[in-house]
Amino acid sequence: MAVSIEDIKKLKELTGVGLTDAKVALVAADGDFDKALEEMRKKGLTKAEKKADREALEGIIDSYVHGGRIGVLVEVNCETDFVARTDGFKEFAHMIALQVASMNPTYVSEADIPAEELKRVRDEALASDTLKSKPAEMAEKIVDGQVKKHFAEKVLLNQAYIMNDSQTVEQFLKENVAKTGENLIIRRFTRIELGVND
Repeated sequence: MAVSIEDIKKLKELTGVGLTDAKVALVAADGDFDKALEEMRKKGLTKAEKKADREALEGIIDSYVHGGRIGVLVEVNCETDFVARTDGFKEFAHMIALQVASMNPTYVSEADIPAEELKRVRDEALASDTLKSKPAEMAEKIVDGQVKKHFAEKVLLNQAYIMNDSQTVEQFLKENVAKTGENLIIRRFTRIELGVND
């Protein structure tokens, strides 16, 4: 089946692959753009996971101020200075700053949640009267769900991405890893809101 050059270019832009790979994916999907995009994303995410162990010490610090009331600084790292200077990487860092300003996360990833805080939330959930009548195994699953839900909006990587709520920030990150071909890390952020003390 013939595929249009517009679809090939669009797929290339969305996934960061070469024109030939985009064309091959579209031909394999019988011209179905959405199917080709899904397959390319899966391949890109697999490659992104393989890159996660590589050291990323270059990058930028981006800032965003919203209406003079909310200010954000984010540090986003990549592997090379070359990628750090690209418009795509700078835009990615800026979108992360917008996400932090908008959604006010507390932690970058689940690994950043202090053990004492996890224990406190878990203990509170376990102390609930509704769990006392449940079998131990079921109560444990309920507590796991409640803890996950409690931290869902507090962990940046777990949040729904503000520009596309069908994906998480972590999926958006992996998509950009696939586009740049480098490991990308959201290292840290600081968010200041006028009149609000942490």
